[in-house]
This record gives sequence, structure tokens and C-alpha cells, in this order.
Amino acid sequence: MGAHPELTIVLDRLRSSFNAGNIFRLADAVRAKEVICCGYTPAPPHPKLARSAMGADKTVPFRRFDRTADAVRDLKRAGCCVLAVEVSDSSTHVWDYPCCFPLALVFGNEALGVDPEVCAMCDGIVSLPMFGAKTSVNVGNCAAAVLYSIIEKYEFRSPAE
Repeated sequence: MGAHPELTIVLDRLRSSFNAGNIFRLADAVRAKEVICCGYTPAPPHPKLARSAMGADKTVPFRRFDRTADAVRDLKRAGCCVLAVEVSDSSTHVWDYPCCFPLALVFGNEALGVDPEVCAMCDGIVSLPMFGAKTSVNVGNCAAAVLYSIIEKYEFRSPAE
């Protein structure tokens, strides 16, 4: 494919400003179109978020929505494919899912996951395989694995390549 994908990152009620900042830094690394902070997810300007974002909070476009469902509706109206990233009986491993672009990925609360109402609105649900006793990984780690697996699968390359 070669061209850069249009990726949007949606954060559904994240509690941790450090996780949010980490994802802003990741969004900059993958050149995401934007980060959408929903509910009580910390958003710039925020001192703890800024510390872990290391400047990405100033370079990555972002929007806020009170409700993640409203953000998903807005993205779908704009022609975006929206996928929830959530371990469930109906999820498909991210590398097996046939993504279409522009693409938005919804990452959920550290303890609660993606709101079930939001999952039902999405075009699909993707996950990473879980082999251990725990059924989740840190949301920032999850976002990195999911985003880079999509970049690799569709052979997106940086401008220098």
C-alpha cells in the first residue's frame, strides 16, 4: 500500500493521565489524524498528560466529546470505519480483521473496557490474543501493538522509506 493511513484514536473514559499522554505520544509516532478524548479522559492542557506525552500533546490534533457514542456517530457520518478494541467472544484478532480506511480505533477504560453501547455501534471489534490468566494489557501497550500491527499488515511506510 505504501501511503500513510488515516487513523483516528478514540479514548473511551480513560482514567490515567499517564496512559492518555502515552497514547498521544504514540499518536504522534504513527502520525494519527487525531485523538478524540471522551468522557473523563484527560485531555490537553494537562500537566501529567504533558509529562508522558513529551510534547505530542502540542503536535497531535485532538477533540473532546462528553460521550464516546457521540464521537462514534460523528466519525461514522464522516465515512470512517470504527472498530472497538476489546476482548470479547465476538472480537477478531486485529491481524485477521479486514480493515478499511479511514479507520478509527476505540480504546477503553483501564478497568471497564469499551462501553458496551459503543461496542454495539462499531463496525467491528478487534483484540489481541490473551494467553495468560489476565484478560487485558495496559491500554497504552495495547494501542501500540494494535496500531503497529495495522501499519505492518497494510505495509504503510514512513516517508523516509
